[in-house]
Amino acid sequence: MNDPDIRNAFHRSVLRKEHNQSDTLVVDELGLEHGKCRADIAVINGHLIGYEIKSDVDSLKRLDSQITAYNGIFDNLSLILTDCHRDEAMQILPNWWGVILAKSSKYNRVNFEYLKLPRLNPKINNYAVAQLLWREEAQEVLFNLGVRGARLRERRAILYKYIVELLSPMELRHTVREYLKNRKDWRHPVPPFPSDGSFPLGAR
Repeated sequence: MNDPDIRNAFHRSVLRKEHNQSDTLVVDELGLEHGKCRADIAVINGHLIGYEIKSDVDSLKRLDSQITAYNGIFDNLSLILTDCHRDEAMQILPNWWGVILAKSSKYNRVNFEYLKLPRLNPKINNYAVAQLLWREEAQEVLFNLGVRGARLRERRAILYKYIVELLSPMELRHTVREYLKNRKDWRHPVPPFPSDGSFPLGAR
């Protein structure tokens, strides 16, 4: 199984409910730290939920750095993997990450099994969360908080610093989620078709 096989089936089965909720956005390849890292799948509703995929053809070489980036952002995190990565990944992942096994079953379909449920992430970094905002969004947030003049024209890094100082962690996360959900022309998966919850490999 490769990444598209797993990703497509996961969207259409495990995330089918999320796709059909009007207050939820499911996004592929969410840029973290201004594109230094990308979350394979992000679910944005009342929380920020991240999924990383490791297929048969992937390696775990970058997993440590990906864990660090993901930990700064998401409330809940899970690794979707195939059996060839199972033992090694379990040794690397923090104990709050969930683990989901992607399996090829009868008729060449992809099924998913939770090996470990995710727990609340204790490593969230407020500055990293603020970095999810585009510059114009950060300026708008600050303007609405009463910031004016030259302070709005500062470098992005300074704008994020102001936001973190002015908003509580809860307010910050709510604000960022709302901006993400309200963005226009953002890449995201096509809503899934009705199904019984499992999909053939390579189905599109």
